[in-house]
Amino acid sequence: MCLNIIENKLSFQNSLRAKLSDYYILTKPGITLTVLISMLMGFLMASVVVKGSIDWALMIHATIGTYLIAGGTAAHNQFLERGLDGLMNRTKARPLPTQRISAFEGKLFSVSLIIIGLAYLVWFTHPVAGAVSLATTLIYLGLYTPMKQKTAFNIVIGAVPGALPPVGGWAAVTGTVIDPGMWVLFAIVFFWQIPHVMAIAWVCKDDYSGAGFKMLPKGDHNGLKTSIYALLCILILFGVNYSLYALGLAHGLFLISSIPIGLFFLFFGLRFIQSRSHKTARALMFASIAYLPLIWLVLSIDVLIY
Repeated sequence: MCLNIIENKLSFQNSLRAKLSDYYILTKPGITLTVLISMLMGFLMASVVVKGSIDWALMIHATIGTYLIAGGTAAHNQFLERGLDGLMNRTKARPLPTQRISAFEGKLFSVSLIIIGLAYLVWFTHPVAGAVSLATTLIYLGLYTPMKQKTAFNIVIGAVPGALPPVGGWAAVTGTVIDPGMWVLFAIVFFWQIPHVMAIAWVCKDDYSGAGFKMLPKGDHNGLKTSIYALLCILILFGVNYSLYALGLAHGLFLISSIPIGLFFLFFGLRFIQSRSHKTARALMFASIAYLPLIWLVLSIDVLIY
């Protein structure tokens, strides 16, 4: 009798742990972390450059609210695409396609996170920060998600909400969306996303095509257009990084440090355009994953030191 009770308790605990793990997976932790880091970069820049000091309590509130909205948006995207995710090797094991979480549970969970996160940001940071986050969610779910099945240039549409987190972080501090600095940070993330997503799309082009997603590699059989667009955006990033220095928002440390980081990214972009293979696309993808954190790191050091 006691043994059965213990076994039932362990079974329940394991089941609960697995369920919570699936809900956590729904929030796409990797992407959500990228969103948080970008938001915090905007928050830090606005705090130091505009306000002259960091409000740590406000930073914690901005982090909590952004995490809730970003996680909810990622989860709702999976709810909307659960049928298509089941057709792709890279996504078919997710909680919704496998029905480890039901469609109703996924929808309830995602919508709840978005609403709670939005209310939290508005109440504890600034209504403008909440408005930026709401715009991010609406563009991502209302435009980018359906456009993935309609046009190959959905990547450009998706880059807009993907680049808004630093704007939201800046707005949490200042309550405005008209400071030039926040839009330079927006541009960094916007142009970074193009080669990043294009590299992923090239690696997974068969998966995307089979599920009906019209990513840019679709129709670009030799990958020339894909690689050219990726390379152009990498080159543009040099100018965007320089604009931070030109506007007086960053100093020589950032300007000098950003050049080798950019050249590192450019090297893999050139390799991809020269040999448009699965191998070079994967290399570009990993280079892009390294690029943004490195840029944020040297920018943070530059801002805090000076």
